[in-house]
Amino acid sequence: MRLPDTLRPPRPTRVLRVRSADGTMLHAEVHGPEDAPTVVFSHGWTCSTLVWLPILRVLGDSIRAVLYDQRGHGRSETPRRSGYSTTALADDLCAVLHATVPRGTRVAVVGHSMGGMTLMAAADRPEFRSRVAAALLASTGSHELVPGAHVVGGPSLLRSAFHRMLLTAPLPLGPITPLTRAGLRYVTMSPGSSPEMVDLCVRMVHACRALPRARWGAVLRDLDLSAAVPRLDIPTRVLVGTADRLTPPFHARRLAEALPACEKLTLLPDLGHMTPLEAPEQVSAELQELLRSHVAPAAATDSAAPPLEEAQ
Repeated sequence: MRLPDTLRPPRPTRVLRVRSADGTMLHAEVHGPEDAPTVVFSHGWTCSTLVWLPILRVLGDSIRAVLYDQRGHGRSETPRRSGYSTTALADDLCAVLHATVPRGTRVAVVGHSMGGMTLMAAADRPEFRSRVAAALLASTGSHELVPGAHVVGGPSLLRSAFHRMLLTAPLPLGPITPLTRAGLRYVTMSPGSSPEMVDLCVRMVHACRALPRARWGAVLRDLDLSAAVPRLDIPTRVLVGTADRLTPPFHARRLAEALPACEKLTLLPDLGHMTPLEAPEQVSAELQELLRSHVAPAAATDSAAPPLEEAQ
């Protein structure tokens, strides 16, 4: 599927291969000037670094953006069968922080969907606590994802059974067709989403390999990070679309109440689950406010960076 020129990935200033704790190799990219405030972006289930392209277009060179593909997604390695857990998500984020954030620098982190769960899982890690000053949680939840989803209606038992199947079926999605495109838009986005953003969403989801998709779906099915939320005690903002079928707004409200330093809960009217694609301007505005309040430019910090493992 050919994307319009406005959505083609910009050329990164640096590409890295980052080794996580269990040896899984992660694809990571750095965009923007080295002296700009740093933001580390963590994407959701079945997505990739492509989900952040609209936000990069909005923010331009005002930030130093660190993007990485979650394990089993995009250009990162598929882990062993034992490598699917919230612990692994936290390990990966901490490895990326260590590889891309200089010592003494404090950054903002943004997590969408499973990426937000990654931030919760890593909240008590020393690597996270020493480097992260503020967080933005977009379209995410900490527990009860299956009973809370609203993809289909009907009796709760049947609805939950369908949602479990949606998460864990290890079946290839096949070629992109008008039917699969319409189905993904219904599940993940609002009816008013632009065709270009729908195309980008479809491209990412179809590119996600079937086995990692199903194994991460099983992690999400059984997810319970409720005990981790209070440990995310840095300034945090939460946002969600009011028409989100996968993580409806009650998840965001519950997070906002449980987070020790939640500054703001933002409800985006009539938007779905893919808020970075559907509302890049609003997401960027929330991020810019966090940066102004809590993150200093890199020039004001220690510039001695840890060694980086460069891609070949």
